[in-house]
Amino acid sequence: MAIHKALVMCLGLPLFLFPGARAQSHVPPGCSQGLNPLYYNLCDRSGAWGIVLEAVAGAGIVTTFVLTIILVASLPFVQDTKKRSLLGTQVFFLLGTLGLFCLVFACVVKPDFSTCASRRFLFGVLFAICFSCLAAHVFALNFLARKNHGPRGWVIFTVALLLTLVEVIINTEWLIITLVRGSGDGGPQGNSSARWAVASPCAIANMDFVMALIYVMLLLLGAFLGAWPALCGHFKRWRKHGVFVLLTTATSIAIWVVWIVMYTYGNEQRNSPTWDDPTLAIALAANAWAFVLFYVIPEVSQVTKASPEQSYQGDMYPTRGVGYETILKEQKGQSMFVENKAFSMDEPAAAKRPVSPYSGYNGQLLTSVYQPTEMALMHKVPSEGAYDVILPRATANSQVMGSANSTLRAEDMYSAQSHQAATPLKDGKNSQSSLQVAAVFATL
Repeated sequence: MAIHKALVMCLGLPLFLFPGARAQSHVPPGCSQGLNPLYYNLCDRSGAWGIVLEAVAGAGIVTTFVLTIILVASLPFVQDTKKRSLLGTQVFFLLGTLGLFCLVFACVVKPDFSTCASRRFLFGVLFAICFSCLAAHVFALNFLARKNHGPRGWVIFTVALLLTLVEVIINTEWLIITLVRGSGDGGPQGNSSARWAVASPCAIANMDFVMALIYVMLLLLGAFLGAWPALCGHFKRWRKHGVFVLLTTATSIAIWVVWIVMYTYGNEQRNSPTWDDPTLAIALAANAWAFVLFYVIPEVSQVTKASPEQSYQGDMYPTRGVGYETILKEQKGQSMFVENKAFSMDEPAAAKRPVSPYSGYNGQLLTSVYQPTEMALMHKVPSEGAYDVILPRATANSQVMGSANSTLRAEDMYSAQSHQAATPLKDGKNSQSSLQVAAVFATL
């Protein structure tokens, strides 16, 4: 018996002396020789699920970070104060989504004390952050859809924070109680491995893990049911935000139903517990991308749009800008003013005394007033008049120029014509009478 033990030790001594040769046969393709076996799933090309989920989660982290920067940078450009009050809750939602993408890596690597503890605590807390923000958003949308006036931003953020703190308290107590109870259980003093198995955070049934998420499921269900009344409000411009929340929560419910069934029933029926970690990782990545595609991106695209009331006020009272078009409009207005002023300088000066605007009214309609031209007056001059008759000219006296019309009236033209036509006739009669008087004196 002693000889047999000696042979085994001699044969196994080279393996202990050369750990690299011992690990050569266990290193999966794609991983380096000195890599910790805990991270084999991140580089194992034989089981590509780890590499695929790692790439999906990395893209999600970058996308969420960029969207967070865009949302924060758009704060000075938000014109609607009602949308501005929701920005704090939406940034909190993005932080929770970013945490979900990071938690995917904890589910890809192999379980140990730290990864199992982070899964049990952060899985429910991060989902509670996202669903609490959706529930707070639905709470504000119900006010906005009916009254067009919702609660303030700090109230909405406080609601989301308080709903999240409930899940934090639940998970903290659950994690501490299970670990302390496991380490304090009675048993054989030498059976430390059994005591460690109970106290380890990884030693938990799948059903217990799901049952610890009941509060998160209630938040999801509350956000889904609360989005329906927001679609029936009087102010229709808030309905699209309710549609975003409704679509996000409906997709999340479908994802949760699938992964819970697979995690508690499907893997046990197929006798493949190795798919527990991929199931959790796929659920995290899929739900996080649903948040980004169906809620974050649509809300970011709508955050800088003005409300209909502000658009209407902008059309009635346009703001005075400093653009090139505004300068051109001002120059055009000034040139028009100069042209009108130059045109008014050509006209004769009006009388200083006030004249009634109805002084030129003669009882006739404006369209029926006949205003003869100079050619018409020339043709109406009597032909028997003397050759020294001067053609009447359109002269403006003070009375006519003081009126509102700048055109000579018809009766003024006729009076001038009759006066000038009567002047030669009167001169002819005076000359005839003088000849008769001269003839009488000649006979005498």
